[in-house]
Amino acid sequence: MQGLIIVGLAVAAYFVGSFPTGYLLTRLLTGLDIREQGSGSTGATNVLRTVGKGAAAAVLVIDAIKGAIAVLLVFGVGRLTPSLPPDWQPWLATAAGLLALIGHSRSVWLQFKGGKSVATSIGILFVMSPLVALGTLGVFGITLALSRIVSLGSVLGAIAVSIWMVVFGQPLPYILFGVMAGLYVLVRHRANIQRILAGTEPVIGQKLQTDPPTHPSP
Repeated sequence: MQGLIIVGLAVAAYFVGSFPTGYLLTRLLTGLDIREQGSGSTGATNVLRTVGKGAAAAVLVIDAIKGAIAVLLVFGVGRLTPSLPPDWQPWLATAAGLLALIGHSRSVWLQFKGGKSVATSIGILFVMSPLVALGTLGVFGITLALSRIVSLGSVLGAIAVSIWMVVFGQPLPYILFGVMAGLYVLVRHRANIQRILAGTEPVIGQKLQTDPPTHPSP
């Protein structure tokens, strides 16, 4: 019984994360395939450049909600059944969070393409530890205000997550989530990091200077 519940939670977390928010909203509002625009990402930043602020805000919020739901499912099921001991739940929440991130960035509905998992990570963090989420958002916000480069805020926020997890005394599973999710976000931003180092990463309101990819980029 325990095994079936765990497998069910894992599958549910992936599919919740895989909901293609940016793709669907861009297609609905403009008829465009967001994977063929700008960076090819389905996340809020590329939607902002392609569609506009309102659509980007909607994508940001919905993608964060996806992450929150994936983790809340674990705690909800844990309350409903004695088959999941309380000390298992942080580990299962960590697994569910990571699977939601993978679902977002490797969506089964988009030929395993997607976004860069930042907004979904924030939703997960708000369920795991609101203080860590707020600290991470603080790093992102300050960086964005000073640099006006969204990806730089995302990169520094990804690094800060692990630090905040330790500072706020979070349990080991959540610390491991911070490390793994942070590394995953950094990997997803490797092209952005290269452009930041080269001084060519666009600021808010500036288009990414690249031709649309022949094949959708991850």
